[in-house]
Amino acid sequence: MGELYEAVLNTGDEPMSREALIAAMQDCDVLVPTVTDRIDAEMIGRAGDRLGLIANFGAGTEHIDLDAAAKRKIIVTNTPGVFTDDTADLAMAGIIGVPRRIREGTGLVRSGKWTGWAPSGLLGRKIGGKTLGIVGMGRIGQAVAHRARAFGLQTAYYNRKRLPEAVERMLDARFVADLDDLVAEADILTLHCPLTEETRGIVDARRIGLMKPEASIINTARGELIDQEALIAALEAGRLAGAGLDVYPDEPNVDRRLIRHPNVMTLPHIGSATVEGREASGEKVIANIRFWADGHRPPDQVLTALI
Repeated sequence: MGELYEAVLNTGDEPMSREALIAAMQDCDVLVPTVTDRIDAEMIGRAGDRLGLIANFGAGTEHIDLDAAAKRKIIVTNTPGVFTDDTADLAMAGIIGVPRRIREGTGLVRSGKWTGWAPSGLLGRKIGGKTLGIVGMGRIGQAVAHRARAFGLQTAYYNRKRLPEAVERMLDARFVADLDDLVAEADILTLHCPLTEETRGIVDARRIGLMKPEASIINTARGELIDQEALIAALEAGRLAGAGLDVYPDEPNVDRRLIRHPNVMTLPHIGSATVEGREASGEKVIANIRFWADGHRPPDQVLTALI
């Protein structure tokens, strides 16, 4: 971007303050935010007349008020697809690691309290033959289903729309029309749906109550998909075996009860954290800017500006 345009960069990993973002929006043609940059309607309303494109670095856009952008005729783009494999790989780490109690095992060794192999030491749950329930069967959900086949998991999924039969056969995945049924059936439940008003808290106390006590939950999507208090209550009461979490509702704050639980894998939102993925996302951002600057529709336009 520095070679192509007059770019003002935030070169550190610390997010810009709200006022700093507003100041930037008042004096730029293109804003390139990340998931930690909350761009609400009030901020968009204070943007300068020059701002015509918000080229988001990442696939999710729930941190941007799309309606407000549309009213200002500001185009919004994202970078879909580049983090699919990276996030699916991390989800598989939880799908395998939580039933096998990897977090407890590494903690035991690091504490110096491991006394050697024992017949009943850290007995986990077998992966092969178990039912993997996937909530959201988009790019990442399908990538997880593809990987799950190699581990002998039986994949069932819930999605707003059923996949074509040919795709189901390819992934060996079975559609479940009722989310409650999927939650009750799954030995491992993994979330891969976007955060919307409809999906916020989709795994609530009632649904957690439907799950098997030996089941586990994996979330590499958005923390707000789960009722965190209900999850913690179920874990502490032994009504769930464990959880693998890469996202949280109040990042970067992680509830200490989750950190203390012996079978909760707590990761620092690293689903997309690969060199290759970040570079590919940056290339998509630049492509979207170049198309827009040349007067063409960007390839990854999320919202068509109102005319």
